[in-house]
Amino acid sequence: MSDWTTALREGAITGTIAGLLSTAVLAITGQRQAGSAVAPINAVSHWIWGEESLHAQEPSLRHTLTGYLTNHLAAIFWAVLYSRAYGHRDEAKRLPQAVAGGVATSAVAYAVDYYVVPKRLTPGYEHRISSGAMLATYGALATGLALGALLLQQRRSAASASDFAIW
Repeated sequence: MSDWTTALREGAITGTIAGLLSTAVLAITGQRQAGSAVAPINAVSHWIWGEESLHAQEPSLRHTLTGYLTNHLAAIFWAVLYSRAYGHRDEAKRLPQAVAGGVATSAVAYAVDYYVVPKRLTPGYEHRISSGAMLATYGALATGLALGALLLQQRRSAASASDFAIW
């Protein structure tokens, strides 16, 4: 199987876990800090809907769905890149390496999000939550990437142990 095929499959799994965790943190911190669980998720849609997304408080298909899908696909994007670069290796799926890989990937994502891309392509939730909440969001991304890697290793080990390799 090609490295890109593996990266896409593994990235979809780990990125989904990371996307769900980071969205949960956004919702919790949004409720506490912006008075709306969807406010920071809505803000993510500013790349397509502009300034109005940064102020949207209510759930909507326009802002909330777009923001959620954007955040989720971004998590998968970072997971695929990590898997392709290093995460597909067995040693990357052990606890210390999985955590280090998740933290490194999340740090690169933060740097790209805030120092490389144009302002229109930043996540947007920085307008609705504190820097500490942003740190927690990127921490959730890192945690999800690490948990995904460990889950993949566990599934691979179980498949190998039963002589029925699905990988």
